[in-house]
Amino acid sequence: MKILSSQQVRELDAYTIENEPILDINLMERAAHKCTKQILKNTKKNKKISVFCGSGNNGGDGLAIARMLVNKNLLVKVYLISENLNVNCKINLQRLLEIKTIDIHQIKSEDSIPKLSKNEIVIDALFGSGLNKKVEGLAQKVIENINQSGTYVISIDIPSGFFTEDNGKLEFDEKLKLYPQAIKAHCTLTLELPFLSFFFPDLENNVGKIKIVPIGLHQKYLSEIETENYYTQKKDIIKFYKHRKKFTHKGTYGHALLLSGCYGKMGAAVLASRACLRAGVGLLTTHVPRYGAEIIQNSVPEAMLSIDTSDILISEFPNLTKFSAIAIGPALGTKANSQKAVAELLEKCTIPLVIDADGINILSEHKDWYEKLPENTILTPHPLEFERLVGKSFNYFERLQKQKEFARNFKVIVILKGANTCITLPNGKSYFNSTGNSGMATAGSGDVLTGIILSLLAQKYSPEEASILGVYIHGKSADIALKTQSMESLIANDLIENLGKAFKSLT
Repeated sequence: MKILSSQQVRELDAYTIENEPILDINLMERAAHKCTKQILKNTKKNKKISVFCGSGNNGGDGLAIARMLVNKNLLVKVYLISENLNVNCKINLQRLLEIKTIDIHQIKSEDSIPKLSKNEIVIDALFGSGLNKKVEGLAQKVIENINQSGTYVISIDIPSGFFTEDNGKLEFDEKLKLYPQAIKAHCTLTLELPFLSFFFPDLENNVGKIKIVPIGLHQKYLSEIETENYYTQKKDIIKFYKHRKKFTHKGTYGHALLLSGCYGKMGAAVLASRACLRAGVGLLTTHVPRYGAEIIQNSVPEAMLSIDTSDILISEFPNLTKFSAIAIGPALGTKANSQKAVAELLEKCTIPLVIDADGINILSEHKDWYEKLPENTILTPHPLEFERLVGKSFNYFERLQKQKEFARNFKVIVILKGANTCITLPNGKSYFNSTGNSGMATAGSGDVLTGIILSLLAQKYSPEEASILGVYIHGKSADIALKTQSMESLIANDLIENLGKAFKSLT
């Protein structure tokens, strides 16, 4: 699914109006109908609803939704914050006024801002995605009043006060973990497509639960719009997922090499090895320090062993000619001998490569090595490791730009782990993942992802495909695990144990 800028969405709206063809007021009516259906799904008949409307198309959506809710016999009040309405807003206000029982109020001063109770629902249709400047004045007071009321808020399109991409001009409240100058929604009904800013962690407490509401915008034109940002869903994954053929054998599915572990931290090697095997690789060799050999032999009997000359860390790697893909980094440590091994691997590696954890930490200590990264190498940092690679960012929008710049400059794939894990390709395209949950914030989760991606690379998925599929399956296994576990109880092994069900969900 594409993620578009607000300007691109306006162009898509305009193209739909001209080429469906459909009147813009009728497209608004269609959007309002779809949103109303979503609102009614979880709204009791006796619930009071207050609809706050601005003067633009977002306000027009709100007025149409209010009319439809009244026609469903719900108790609705409407509050307008401006008398200077655009054409569509005026039409929907006139349609609403024809319902004699509707309660409509004009907010002209702070004294006319209504008191809201916690038992009602607020529908926010103040500004939407067309906003291009910071909200001030009376409108800002209305937003503050809604936020302080504690009532359940549903935003239409985007929480009012936000921009669709960079919200760096707004002030983030570290204590509250939100932007107080924008609506704090519990649910956002976004029309047709999500916006980029929805995938940034700082908006979580303002955006709430996101529901994408299809409104029938022109799909052929949408397919032609160019964008760098995408939201990955199952329908995108199954386009390149490889179904196994009958006449195959273990050699068909590649031979992976995993370089992982140091004294006292062999668990990472165990998790990554087990994940690699569960994800379908034909053969796996795990290269470990001498003291780790028995641990791997007992924990992962399906894996073959390559044993380092060092007792406690990885200082070398075996001949690479027989392998299909390599991963290095989980619990590698950052000692001098391990750094030397990473440097030599960068010089000699000609097959698909994944670098994780301490492999990334070693890289960040030798920024001159970035140029040595083989093309399409996959880096899988968590946010702090990424910061070590590229430096601190002012906000999450800037961090995304740095991720794109790093991927372009060094022709690598960067998987920045977190909620909606972001995968950026060497061409700058970024894919935000749709699966996963906060139970994945647990030790070893990243090691499991490394094993999955290594397995897919060995099976001859392209680095791009292995990254996107690996992240999706990783998150999907965590979602499936929640059927029997809680988010608090989830551990890395649960992800491995549910990989089979995650793959089956694709078929």
